Amino acid sequence: MTDRISDIVTGLPQLRSVNDLWHLAERRLAAGDAAFLGDLGVALTERYGSETRDVWQYGSVMDQLLRLLALTPGAANVAQAARLAGGGGRARTRYTAVLLACGKAPAELAGVFSGGGVGGGGTEELRACLVHELVLRGVCLDETPAIARWAASPHWRHHPLGRLPLSLTALEATPPMPGYHLSGSSHGMPERPAGGHRIQAGAENPALDVVEVTTAEDDEAIGAAVAGWFAHSNGRHEARVYELAGPATPEDVAAVLPTLDLACLRDADPLPGLVPCAPEAVWRMLFVSASTGGAYGGGEHGAYGRLAAWRSLGGLAGCPGDDPAEIEPMALACSWFGLDPLTGWFADVAWDVTAVALGPDRRRLAVLAATDTD
Repeated sequence: MTDRISDIVTGLPQLRSVNDLWHLAERRLAAGDAAFLGDLGVALTERYGSETRDVWQYGSVMDQLLRLLALTPGAANVAQAARLAGGGGRARTRYTAVLLACGKAPAELAGVFSGGGVGGGGTEELRACLVHELVLRGVCLDETPAIARWAASPHWRHHPLGRLPLSLTALEATPPMPGYHLSGSSHGMPERPAGGHRIQAGAENPALDVVEVTTAEDDEAIGAAVAGWFAHSNGRHEARVYELAGPATPEDVAAVLPTLDLACLRDADPLPGLVPCAPEAVWRMLFVSASTGGAYGGGEHGAYGRLAAWRSLGGLAGCPGDDPAEIEPMALACSWFGLDPLTGWFADVAWDVTAVALGPDRRRLAVLAATDTD
């Protein structure tokens, strides 16, 4: 096929298959011409960037160009990938950061954090996302001076990602991260706590008096990790906060749940029990839910998925905001549970989340339930 960029751009919507165009890009990159892929991507974005849904070929070709540049070794490839990220909006910037973190050694990425233009440098948003994609993969930023200098600079402290720590916290442990290659990808699914000892309400545990105190802010914070499920897919969620009349035990929580008129428990027979779980397991579930997304629409990817997971965990623990330094001790002081088995409210396909938090004072109870289906 022709390798004239203007001809490719004009003829793109008429292609019944983009395989030949993929192969052309592979050949040009193998010949050392990364600039061709960058020029082609820029030209396609300028022509079809606002018509992604109407021109399916555009999305397919852009994905392959980014994968080739980000997953093939070479500093020139990094520069061109950063160039394409800068013109594709928020979603492409986040996606490019994921690919670069998967496909490049930190030393190869140093140029993203210096200067500007094609020879090196990326947008501030790409840099912010890339920093945390690397952190999530266990990279020590101090070992790459260019990255460490940028990450430690105070100028981005007000960025939404600026409060996230530059190394993994103990609660985050080892996050499950997706893998990418030139022909596909793999990622995990949210894992609910299951099995083990279930706590059921007994006759000796009458329900405590309870008052719902859920605010719009509570709903937004607790639901942050699954926001994409109901914004871009078929999902739904329930986020509720209650104040109990007195300090509660886990058995008290099991007794009070059926009295709360939770949609996820309504008409359930039998009622699910509470499954104790560690806060680390809850964070992991929230992170996967946010970063990989629901059945449709994709997720927030690693950097913003990390932020959303902390927001949800903080909302459940009763610590507003998104600062892990404040949220983590509160979360560690809570008692955490999942619901098992699922009720009929859940789609029970692959995207199901349950989390119940009993606050450090044993009087605050927070619940998150979410489900999605294809």
